[in-house]
Amino acid sequence: MPEFSEVPRDMDVLDSILSKETKNGFLVDVRLVKRPRQYEAALFLNSKYKPGPAIPRPLDNPSGETTHWMGVRPSVGFTEEEAERIIDEVSAQNTLRRIQFKDSWGRDMYE
Repeated sequence: MPEFSEVPRDMDVLDSILSKETKNGFLVDVRLVKRPRQYEAALFLNSKYKPGPAIPRPLDNPSGETTHWMGVRPSVGFTEEEAERIIDEVSAQNTLRRIQFKDSWGRDMYE
């Protein structure tokens, strides 16, 4: 498994869910991770952890094939198929272990 930098202490990096290269040459790796209470997806750009939501979020204004995003500064766009693949893997791991997934990142925390 590759070495990742800036990984939070409470995060165990597990299997790769999706890898791709962006148009500007960044290597995107979305990994299944174990946090203290649940399994999530984590975004890595060139092996560096980027904080953001635990699963892809829908774009307010989809552009072309890009319908979802993950990460902050920079964020990475995903197609509907890529987003479903990530969400399905996270859901499957939590369901298998009878863990109720809670996405409390960002604005939904305060709603």
